[in-house]
Amino acid sequence: MPAVFVLIWSTGFIVAKFGLPYAPPLTFLVLRYAFSIVCFLIWIRFARARWPQGREQWQHLAVTGVLMHAGYLGGVWVAVKGGMGSGLTALIVGLQPVLTALWLSWAAAPAELNSSQTQVTPRQWTGLALGLGGLLLVVARKFGSGSEVTALTLGCAVFALFSITVGTLYQKHFVQPTDVRSANAIQLAAALLVTLPFALMESEAIVWNAEFMGSMAWSVLALTLGGSSLLYLLIQRGAATSVTSLLYLVPPTTVVMAWLLFGEAITLATVIGTAITALGVSLVVRPAKPQAA
Repeated sequence: MPAVFVLIWSTGFIVAKFGLPYAPPLTFLVLRYAFSIVCFLIWIRFARARWPQGREQWQHLAVTGVLMHAGYLGGVWVAVKGGMGSGLTALIVGLQPVLTALWLSWAAAPAELNSSQTQVTPRQWTGLALGLGGLLLVVARKFGSGSEVTALTLGCAVFALFSITVGTLYQKHFVQPTDVRSANAIQLAAALLVTLPFALMESEAIVWNAEFMGSMAWSVLALTLGGSSLLYLLIQRGAATSVTSLLYLVPPTTVVMAWLLFGEAITLATVIGTAITALGVSLVVRPAKPQAA
């Protein structure tokens, strides 16, 4: 399941690059949410899946939907539409394990961490510094007039990073185990309601061609029904740090895909920066060695 999740999740940045030349970002996402909801409702109907019990759980699922779909996907797609490369977007969002581990170190629930892990350790601070340093190494040379990194694209990517991080922590803490299909339907409905008003402000027309429809089909069937469902199950079954640690495998996978499909350059700075970031993240999320008695 983890390996399949990493491969599917990595294609999300590639699909954004494929589909966005033919549609505005938020309009694309509104259609994606709507088609996905229909698919989930059909699946729920035939499988007779149970819906969550209680208004409170519906509200918690709605919050996670706004964060993990509307906030995260909205930020990523607007950044890519603005010109940011798929690999760089994935690298920025790939800092999620660092933020997750640090938050759990500061304000850990007893179920997640024991008392010896409630403080940020020197190793974690070193990892955080390395992760940020690796990211800056990649971003710095791309910041400037006419480049893929602008205040808008960087801001949207960072917004997506914080949205997926907060959404993951919120789901782990507040959402009780429930059927993944009904949970996803509720999350997507909330994301649709939040995104729709902004999508209506977009003036660009949709070009209904094979590339657009293929991107939409993959987004709905593979990314939402497959990837989002796997992420929900992984969060439900595992510790937040263990789940988010998978995401540092996404940037290098996406970089290779973007190089093969779009010819996005893999420079020495990109390779070194990605390696440093991965090293930093691993230092943060790696469990501490048990002390000898």
